[in-house]
Amino acid sequence: MPDVRFVIITGLSGAGKSTAMRVLEDIGFFCVDNLPPALIPKFAELCAQTDGRITKAAVVCDIRSGGFFDSLFCALSDLERGGFSYEILFLEATDEVLVRRYKESRRRHPLDGDAGTLEAIALERQKLSELRGSARHIVDTSHMNLHELRDEIVSLFSEGQRPRMRVHVMSFGFKRGLPLDADLVFDVRFLPNPYYVDSLRPIDGTDPRVRDYVFKWPVTQRFLEILTEFIEFHLPHFENEGRSLLNIAIGCTGGQHRSVAIADYLGEQITNLGYTVRTIHRDAMAATAAYQGASS
Repeated sequence: MPDVRFVIITGLSGAGKSTAMRVLEDIGFFCVDNLPPALIPKFAELCAQTDGRITKAAVVCDIRSGGFFDSLFCALSDLERGGFSYEILFLEATDEVLVRRYKESRRRHPLDGDAGTLEAIALERQKLSELRGSARHIVDTSHMNLHELRDEIVSLFSEGQRPRMRVHVMSFGFKRGLPLDADLVFDVRFLPNPYYVDSLRPIDGTDPRVRDYVFKWPVTQRFLEILTEFIEFHLPHFENEGRSLLNIAIGCTGGQHRSVAIADYLGEQITNLGYTVRTIHRDAMAATAAYQGASS
């Protein structure tokens, strides 16, 4: 049998299927949203033909497919004939909760005609009743927040331990603008600036000479102590919140010296804590090139 774990996400509109799909993506599933049922067997075949590159896949298939949705059981039979096993994850919630969610989002139920949301939910329950009976996992999200739903999906589908949060540490220059995706921003413009040392001005903070200069000052040493303690305290709490990625930005004036040295140091410390870290120096190359062009 093809060695692909295959999950079909379905259930009531507004019950959290999109959230469930994003969680599965975070734990390594290759996911497709709103796939017409007739294409599910072909999608499974394509996953099986990737020479092991895809070992976990999930599709969201629900009432949005319209008339195509009626062919879902035929597609499931085709999956079984092809040697694929599958799991159905069915998400639901109470009528009261679903109505409230639709009011808060200001979206219409896919089956909402002239009758109204409650009638549309009742019709959807009826259409999905047989599929619900075939589900291996039924999750009632009525009293779950996003973090609780994430934990439930992870507990059902993660193999082994929950994957750790990834961390991106970026150095940048304030004069080139804040990184738009930053979750935490630290301003290090108060530290002594190597730019005013002639021998250090043309190079960036990855050079040991710049790093030694930045780190030799007592104010820098104290700042690193505070920063490291802050990060060590906060990372587990961000992770427990359900984040899969945290973006930390370190900024100085041009993004060439101080922020680069501090970002490299912080990336090393976070790596030592067991996280997967990517360190990015957004503006270092541009700042160095600008200086070299001005001095030539």
